[in-house]
Amino acid sequence: MSTPILRLAAESDLPTINEISNYYVLRSTCTDQLKPESTADRLAWFREHPPEKYPVTVVEIDDDIVGWGSLSKWRPRAAMAPTGEATVYIRHDSHRRGLGKMILCDLIERASPIGFHSLIGSVSADQPASIALQESVGFQPVAHLTEVGHKFGQWLDLKYLQLMLDTQAAR
Repeated sequence: MSTPILRLAAESDLPTINEISNYYVLRSTCTDQLKPESTADRLAWFREHPPEKYPVTVVEIDDDIVGWGSLSKWRPRAAMAPTGEATVYIRHDSHRRGLGKMILCDLIERASPIGFHSLIGSVSADQPASIALQESVGFQPVAHLTEVGHKFGQWLDLKYLQLMLDTQAAR
């Protein structure tokens, strides 16, 4: 495997970001989306993620995007602005290479300078690899919500994990 390269995403990366995400929408409980994201919706989402506030990153191997991550608003209310949500997706054929950890660690490094005090990860409780990834970089379980989602004919529990960042950061 060539050396992975991590960089900020560009609009030209959105078709691949969408392809990676939509694969899971149709096949997995790792996302609570039920319908694939349209190109227009993904573009609107990306424009709400300026790199200085809510960065979106991609990881490439040999000029091929194999994963992406983002920092987003956790909740819409202004008092919650110092808390962000970290999201990571790895292309289905590129797991178990350390790419998810690479992306998540990069998002964590970007979070404090941007002004985040805390990061939240929300994970379907039936996704042990995603939970293990977050725990491997210091996220701690803080909540387990029972049967709050329904996908593929089954009820889904949701776990929240939290990482406290530099307490000196202020928005």
